[in-house]
Amino acid sequence: MIAKLHYLTQGNTPQEHLENVQKACTSGAELVLLRLNHLSEKKVLKYAEKAREITAHFQTRLIVQDHYKVAKQIKADGVHLEKSIASTSSVRKHLHTWQLIGATAYHLEDAERLISQELDYLYLGPFQNTNPENNAASLGITGFSFIQEALTTETPLLAFGEISLEGVKAILGTGVSGLAIDDAITENFNLISAFHDLLQASSTQEKRHTFD
Repeated sequence: MIAKLHYLTQGNTPQEHLENVQKACTSGAELVLLRLNHLSEKKVLKYAEKAREITAHFQTRLIVQDHYKVAKQIKADGVHLEKSIASTSSVRKHLHTWQLIGATAYHLEDAERLISQELDYLYLGPFQNTNPENNAASLGITGFSFIQEALTTETPLLAFGEISLEGVKAILGTGVSGLAIDDAITENFNLISAFHDLLQASSTQEKRHTFD
């Protein structure tokens, strides 16, 4: 069962990423995705080992972005393939059988291709994109709804991309399983509990609807 709320680490330095891992765990995060871009695998291993120590203390799940060999070595809970050109099936051969594999989809074709592979969850987005350096188109509520309805899958879909607390109810209304959050949580780690509350309320509503 994949956690419904993922914290995507941020920081200007690897040390800041670790500090934010600590803050997220202290604030009740169930799963942290360690995103150390533009570092060598050797350096990623160094900081991932420290992140593993932190998350293990709090019994928080740890996912490593792209570096699946590091994920296996530190016995992280899984790997998230954002930029890796390796197929999930080839990555699976390098992991422990219990480790998770996730990936990111930016449109319906991405989602269909990735879901046909051995995935445990899929990020879908961005919900909004105001970053001029990122060319990914905003999906919005309409895009989420369209893709969710077009897919026939039990693979959990988690929304990402400039998601605020105020937009959660509408996003969950599209049928996605959970949320992958970076900015909102980094700016205020106390929001983790608020995000959890909204996700729990959504799950309760789904159960009630099922029995009606």
